[in-house]
Amino acid sequence: MAHSSVTEAPGAASALRRVRSDGTPVYRYRQRPGAPPVSVARFDAAAAHADLPPDHRHVHDFLVLLHVEEGTGFFTLDGAERRLHAGEVHAVAPGQVIGVSASQLADCRAWSVAFTPDAVPALASVSPLTWAHHPLLALFTPGAGCGRVDGPDRESWSTWMADLADEVADPDRLGAHEAVAALLTRILVAAARLAPSAPGTPGPLLERVFAEIEKRFREPVTATDIARALGYTPGHLTTVLRRRTGRPLLEWITERRMTEVRRMLRETELPLDAVAARTGLRDATYLVRRFRARYGITPQRWRRTLTAP
Repeated sequence: MAHSSVTEAPGAASALRRVRSDGTPVYRYRQRPGAPPVSVARFDAAAAHADLPPDHRHVHDFLVLLHVEEGTGFFTLDGAERRLHAGEVHAVAPGQVIGVSASQLADCRAWSVAFTPDAVPALASVSPLTWAHHPLLALFTPGAGCGRVDGPDRESWSTWMADLADEVADPDRLGAHEAVAALLTRILVAAARLAPSAPGTPGPLLERVFAEIEKRFREPVTATDIARALGYTPGHLTTVLRRRTGRPLLEWITERRMTEVRRMLRETELPLDAVAARTGLRDATYLVRRFRARYGITPQRWRRTLTAP
């Protein structure tokens, strides 16, 4: 959406991570040193997406929330058309394929928020395997995706977005990180209340997969190991997880490890070799390479940003 780095706008929230086998680019969140992993944009879509090629298909590995203030438009999500109308809030989960062009959004004005789940304290402290079914992310669950704000409440949404944008723009200001976390949490609570129903359970197979990952991610386990332990082929489980969650099996293992790495960097002073040994990674060198590929920053630098004055 508005945060795709394809426009190469200064300070863009995302950067190309990889390209899927079908040619669809996957963008990761571009972590800014010293700033929370949240990016806010208020855009006139015709201008913001003027450089987009026709039918720009792409995937984010972070979450995007879109609040439509005025006008109409549309985009596609996993091949299905998603109409935009004033007062609506749309959620795009990691792994969903977005199709959008400037002409489709030319008559729409909106706020867009891109973030990673650990920007919110309530999500940073839990396993990423539970994020898709966390109450705060109810609007991001399959079958939800969109809610409508009542007329009297629309001004509040615009105010929350503007306040969040102000705090994100000046991360060095006293209390900015706490304010960003509080405002984003408030927005997610409001968005969750717009969801048609509470998040459901992932289903028996996914629960077994996630339980196995949770049990073994600290070991040097592979996707093949997880699949064999459950009596499936890696290809089958990868297909099932990609269809139901937008991410293949290996990405879920990596996500769980990287979340634990970030927690340990944040909450302990352990050296990188120890962090690597406790998260199923080979050694500190491999940890650094994986962390930088995932977040665009080294773990040492990321850790320093947490204690920077």
